[in-house]
Amino acid sequence: MTNAATSSAKLFEPVALGPLTLPHRLVMAPLTRNRATADGVPIPLMATYYAQRASAGLIIAEASTPNAVGQTYPNITAIHSPAHIEGWRGVTDAVRAEGGRMFLQIQHGGRAGHPDTSGLTPVAPSPIALPETIHTPAGRVPSVVPREMTTDDIVSTVADFASAARNAIEAGFEGVEVHSANGHLLHQFLGQGTNRRTDAYGGSVAHRIRFVVEVVEAVAAEIGPERVGLRVSPWSTVNGMVEGDTEEIYPALLAALTGTGLAYLHVGYADPEDPVFQRIRKDWQGTLIANPVLPKDRIPEDGGIAHAERLLAAGADVIALGRPFLANPDLIRRMRTGAPVNQVRDAYLMYVGGETGYTDYPTLDAVG
Repeated sequence: MTNAATSSAKLFEPVALGPLTLPHRLVMAPLTRNRATADGVPIPLMATYYAQRASAGLIIAEASTPNAVGQTYPNITAIHSPAHIEGWRGVTDAVRAEGGRMFLQIQHGGRAGHPDTSGLTPVAPSPIALPETIHTPAGRVPSVVPREMTTDDIVSTVADFASAARNAIEAGFEGVEVHSANGHLLHQFLGQGTNRRTDAYGGSVAHRIRFVVEVVEAVAAEIGPERVGLRVSPWSTVNGMVEGDTEEIYPALLAALTGTGLAYLHVGYADPEDPVFQRIRKDWQGTLIANPVLPKDRIPEDGGIAHAERLLAAGADVIALGRPFLANPDLIRRMRTGAPVNQVRDAYLMYVGGETGYTDYPTLDAVG
């Protein structure tokens, strides 16, 4: 078993990230857990959950929608009303009291939404339905054809992202992560399979990256680029994504963002052997967070240290882990000491609410 004696010393070294100095290079990836109210307000139980995991170098809190039409699933968080700000402030205060730091991921679902959940017809770059069913308050139902966004819709959505970022800072977050991954709205603009537009936001790669660039620039102008990260997931087929020309999309996107001074770029499903990941590392001059692909059926016995070390060796600066933090509130202590890790109880991952599988994972002190 990997332990502190054999793990990379670099993994537990401090590292600069935007305005922060993280105590080590392991951060908690954003994980949708569906514990908010129906209208997206974080509840006190969420403060407990995140405070338990405050030993992460940074917590990137779960995806929050910048407007009502951007809602994906039931009971996800939002950040577009005073109630959302107040609910999140309870979470950030609790984490800060435990010595932690938080960014908030801002995510618009695009076509990955449903009127039964949001009360609104979802919007997307093109009127192409999600090719799978979607979870709603009544269970899984067929997806609907989204409404194609007008230019005015695009302009207002860019403004909504900027407003959401300002709200996040007011709620006590250190910064925000713009979500352009996993088949949600920004990613939908990037992909050929979801963007069939013929205007300035579709067609060529230069046009398909435009919306993402405009969102990032607006958010950076609102709160400062040093408080803004961007998440991407090259090759991802989540939510029916077909990028089509992945090798061209990301070099063009990073070139357009060169010199913006963002806090970090976060690559999901990062594979150190992938030429696209290698090209991203070469092109991106700032801090790079990499989220490794762990086995789907289990958390590695070392909590993910070996996967993290491979990505550090490939040039990543910081490693984001999801399920290991979900199941192990004291993951950092377990990694440092080589202690066994808890496995995820998948039945309680999403949509079920409550403490079970959320705030009741045992720490070493509890089991020792």
